[in-house]
Amino acid sequence: MPTSCTINNARLSDRDGLVQVEVVDGQIAAIAPMSTAKPAADALDLAGDWLSLGGLDLQINGGLGLAFPDLRSEHQPVLTKIGRYLWEQGVDGFYPTLVTTAIANIHRALAVIAASPLYREPPPQTARILGVHLEGPCLNPAKRGAHPPEHLQPLSVETLQQVLGDFAAVVKIMTLAPELETGGEAIATLRSQGITVSLGHSLATAAQAEQAFQQGATMVTHAFNAMPPLHHREPGLLGAALVHPNTWAGVIADGQHVCPTMLQLLWRAAGDRGLFLVSDALAPLGLPDGTYPWDSRQIEVSQGTARLPDGTLAGTTWPLLAGVQNLVNWDVCSPAAAIAAATTAPRQALGLPDLQPGQPASLLRWSSGATAQLGSWQRLTV
Repeated sequence: MPTSCTINNARLSDRDGLVQVEVVDGQIAAIAPMSTAKPAADALDLAGDWLSLGGLDLQINGGLGLAFPDLRSEHQPVLTKIGRYLWEQGVDGFYPTLVTTAIANIHRALAVIAASPLYREPPPQTARILGVHLEGPCLNPAKRGAHPPEHLQPLSVETLQQVLGDFAAVVKIMTLAPELETGGEAIATLRSQGITVSLGHSLATAAQAEQAFQQGATMVTHAFNAMPPLHHREPGLLGAALVHPNTWAGVIADGQHVCPTMLQLLWRAAGDRGLFLVSDALAPLGLPDGTYPWDSRQIEVSQGTARLPDGTLAGTTWPLLAGVQNLVNWDVCSPAAAIAAATTAPRQALGLPDLQPGQPASLLRWSSGATAQLGSWQRLTV
């Protein structure tokens, strides 16, 4: 006997008006306007609150004390704990991000992830690993940020073959600096293997970035960070991305990587399509502020922002959905757009399905502000 649930008076970020959502056996079965909704006894009434799938984090470097580049086979239980923690934080899926390190370390971490239950068949109430994001090692040394210079690599087909090894199927996103190889062979190689190319840690001019987009790059890694600023004579990588159709940019909304005023400017320039939130969370995600090891160095975490001792930004320890609340509090965009930035937009950036019939009903309810803080959320059990 199938189990079913009906949700009434829900708002979806991509639709006008209130809708009814039917769930059967844990899958979304139908979505209809309330004006044509079927009568349903015992329906869950959201009273105008928003409904979404869980968040998708495309850039997360670790958690609960474990940095993903340090993964070894004995870390599988910790990796599963991270998956459970992320699910509790409203995240349905994530892309463990491997920052620049020795190629042997990359291969070791990729092997662990490929064998993880979170990648193959995650247990209930655990965020799924959807693939790996390689942030490096083919980055511009002048914009390396916190990436160790000794492990940076040139961008070439040969380098990519060495970096990917036997694990290309696990890698779904790769951040690179396009000016390191302008012929397009590297981007074409990645795209031929189903890997989304994201531009970042780069000094690319607008012309070089546009060329990379024409060659198949579709994303930008942490907008404004580790790239030239917008300039009225040379808009650079970010400027090129903002005017190029079907290009997406990740954004860290902790207020330190990009100030709230610049976030407002960014959203006005891009509109409600083309931007998605990332946590860029490091190993201390889920731990208190303090000083923690990071490769052979130390990072200092204060109020959720991580820096090297010289002040270089290294990432955050904020969970993804905290960025939604920040966007709402700072009046960067509408609540619906803020919710979409963590849930719908990352899926669109990678061509993944959003809240629609046939999808698992892993749902979040977001307050419209009537009974709880605007933008606060809770998981629905349906």
